[in-house]
Amino acid sequence: MRMGSLLLCLVISMLALIGTVADAVGGRPPAMYVFGSSILDVGNNNYLRGATVGRANSPYYGVDFPGSTPTGRFSNGYNIADYVAKNMGFACSALMCAAKNMGFACSPPPYLSLANSSSGPLVQTALTSGINYASGGAGILDSTNAGSTIPLSKEVKYFGATKAKMVAAAGANTVNPVISRSIFLIGMGNNDLYVFAASERARNRSDAEQRRDAAALYASLISNYSAAVTELYSLGARKFAVINVWMLGCVPGERVLSPTGACSDILNQVVAGFNKALGSLLVDLAARLPGLVYSLGDSFGFTEDVLANPGASGYTDVASTCCGGGRLGAEAWCSRNSTLCVNRDQHVFWDRVHPSQRTAFLIARAFYDGPPKYTIPINFKQLAQSS
Repeated sequence: MRMGSLLLCLVISMLALIGTVADAVGGRPPAMYVFGSSILDVGNNNYLRGATVGRANSPYYGVDFPGSTPTGRFSNGYNIADYVAKNMGFACSALMCAAKNMGFACSPPPYLSLANSSSGPLVQTALTSGINYASGGAGILDSTNAGSTIPLSKEVKYFGATKAKMVAAAGANTVNPVISRSIFLIGMGNNDLYVFAASERARNRSDAEQRRDAAALYASLISNYSAAVTELYSLGARKFAVINVWMLGCVPGERVLSPTGACSDILNQVVAGFNKALGSLLVDLAARLPGLVYSLGDSFGFTEDVLANPGASGYTDVASTCCGGGRLGAEAWCSRNSTLCVNRDQHVFWDRVHPSQRTAFLIARAFYDGPPKYTIPINFKQLAQSS
């Protein structure tokens, strides 16, 4: 315990120096806090109980991760959260190894890997690199996949609990500047829209009816999203890196529902409608909340461009999975018994609904300092360096 206290004192002393240097040279933010679903989850679901919890803790997940280790990432390797962190200059540390993040990743570790231990490692990690609260299957709505994931509202509550421990250990004068300069990465909404689409199919709703139903859904989604961002703002967050929902209608799990393997145009229309509402929400929040700065990454637009011209990005397969089973490899989830492709970097999709490691890399790079059309009003690099 004494050693932990001494280490925490050293961490606190270093923070002032790191903050001064970073501000002077436009270096990386002091920390990154991640909220979202499976596209950003780095292992939180491994700590959830229940037969219905989706986990990526067995082969072939992680086949391209260092050591071919399944880490709880729904990917063949790293995911978008990892690559955003890498782009912003976060590096591996011994503390991350101690946090049971497998010792290889260079992004904030899963919250649940630290939550039940003494507060020392959690506080030290939260102050110096950040924490990942994302959960596979999570939704903006608490009702989305209820009981088998960590919804957005609970992820935000977990951050509030983390901050309380940070303040108790290091004091508000140390913690508040760290939080205000840190990046809050949010990527949520895909699961709410998957659940909506499945419900509409079960009810045999027409395209016109689905559009009307979606308009009603948006109000609930945006209200909850606004509440989450506003709560994080009240806790000191100021820099928000937000990722909208990509083309869900073109993932293998949706294509396989079509006799021809075509994208679901109606689901893509629903997604586009949500993304438009999300963009309007962020404009409104930035106008109402002093000091709030954001960058909105257009995952939908990026995917649309890749699917329209896959060769330009080095892809040879935009429709099937790399790990799965059945038609398009999308009739079964990835498992140790699956057929595994050998040219994984040439596949847009890893499994039924998740991007491959290379797709995650390209998305994160596009948002960090890629073509201006993929981020508004600034890119992630500009957000990180903003004062």
